[in-house]
Amino acid sequence: MKKKLAIGISDFKMLIDNNCYYVDKSLLIKELLDDGSGVVLLPRPRRFGKTLNLSMLRYFFEKTIQDNKYLFLNLKIAKNQKYMNKQGKYPVIFITFKDVKSSNWKDCFNNLKIVIKNEFKRHIYLLDSNDIDKYDRQYFESILEETANNAQFESSIMMLSLFLNKHHKENVIILIDEYDMPIQSGYINNYYNEVIQFTRNLLSGGLKDNINLEKGVVTGILKIAKESIFSGLNNPNVCTILNYDYSNSFGLLEEEVEEILNFYKIESNIDNVKKWYNGYVFGENVIYNPWSIINYVNKWKEGFRAYWINTSSNDLVKELITRGGPELKQDLELLIKGESLARIINEDIIFSEIENSEDAIWGFLLFCGYLKAVEKKLINGKFHCKLEIPNLEVKFLYEEIIMNWFSGASSRNMKLMLESLTTGDIDIFEEMFSEYLSKSLSYFDVGGKEPEKFYHAFVLGLLISLNENYEIKSNRESGYGRYDIMIIPKDKNNLGIIIEFKKVRKNETLETAADLALLQIKEKEYKKELIDRGIVKIIELGISFEGKNLLLKQRVI
Repeated sequence: MKKKLAIGISDFKMLIDNNCYYVDKSLLIKELLDDGSGVVLLPRPRRFGKTLNLSMLRYFFEKTIQDNKYLFLNLKIAKNQKYMNKQGKYPVIFITFKDVKSSNWKDCFNNLKIVIKNEFKRHIYLLDSNDIDKYDRQYFESILEETANNAQFESSIMMLSLFLNKHHKENVIILIDEYDMPIQSGYINNYYNEVIQFTRNLLSGGLKDNINLEKGVVTGILKIAKESIFSGLNNPNVCTILNYDYSNSFGLLEEEVEEILNFYKIESNIDNVKKWYNGYVFGENVIYNPWSIINYVNKWKEGFRAYWINTSSNDLVKELITRGGPELKQDLELLIKGESLARIINEDIIFSEIENSEDAIWGFLLFCGYLKAVEKKLINGKFHCKLEIPNLEVKFLYEEIIMNWFSGASSRNMKLMLESLTTGDIDIFEEMFSEYLSKSLSYFDVGGKEPEKFYHAFVLGLLISLNENYEIKSNRESGYGRYDIMIIPKDKNNLGIIIEFKKVRKNETLETAADLALLQIKEKEYKKELIDRGIVKIIELGISFEGKNLLLKQRVI
């Protein structure tokens, strides 16, 4: 019988009961039971199976009236009786914050209270327990009625674990899913400090020095360092995508993807599937994006789409990149061309540093799934990584962000402007380029200490759409120096272009600065690289600028 695709299903029992295709990740249970840590933090990108895995853990460990052992009988974990003896032995607290996304702290706090209340309601049988006294019942009922004060909600996980232990006479498994979703929303919507304080107190109460805790598992996207949310927990084991532990439990391994494609008889597309959805590296494993794979299998006749990046607005990523300086934009252009960047990655994320430090942005992009670490070395406690864009799906997002920098004009006008450049109609290009620049200055500080870099980054972003027919190079050696930008046609019969930028200095005019730019191109013989490639039609462009004003001068070779 052909199994259904579990699109949008994150409840493990529902998936198994409905005969959905399931990639067996049950050995996560073994790894957790073998882990001596009291608390395990597992940050992974969104849509990589975190909620489904925690749901699986809940159905495995939870002591319930209904026997859930049948859910695991055909899975790998069932082959080892030692671990199966733990099935159904513990009370479980399972809370997910994946849908807590609010525009203000009041709404966020109300949503957090609802999530906590619903978990208390799931254990409402405790109100009838002989082991729960009247004061405990009053607390329990205040959570259900949402009359509890802030401090009582902050201590709610700790108190619920106490009640469960009293009733079941067993320590409690605590599962917290997507703990950082409210925090990211707080950062975007300016209630970061409030949500940090609540989250710290909530997690500390449930996971730090809690004598009723058997094991705690926390998932999210990031390890957020602000206010020491995790540093005080009982022997926590933090395993990010750079670590080897738990590296095959989230996302899909290559052999698992091949099995899915074979099962649904679409294995002939495996090479293109790799290009679009492969490329993530967790520990030592190459990982595919499961959300994209499932959706592709469901709609494979329609071709390849960017499924994962369209599951959220990507607002924070777009904002950070757009607000980044020229060096960030130049690095991004290199990544889009398929090159690598060497960066030191800190596993702790501090949102205030993301705003002010481009180095911190790279860690954020890596852990959120927008980059991959193709190489990594741990040196003096820090990861030195070589970063790349994972696949075509993510590359599509970066190109979309860059095109939005130039959203002040229509795509038709942009195409016309680039055509005028690549065909040598420089007068038209200059006129349209000046107009584009005036509409986009909100993103570029041309009055800073190094405005050449802003113009440089602006033009590099503009040229991204030429990548299919041209090779765009920046700050590379040719002749006797380093040119600013070179546009190299893949067809040798087309025009090659060299661009040099010059800011108007003291006692200079736009005219003299543009002349100096052309003179530098000539004296440094930047054209040598183009000539060596067999390109005979060459235009050299000197672009001078003073604030918003610019002038282009050309020399035809």
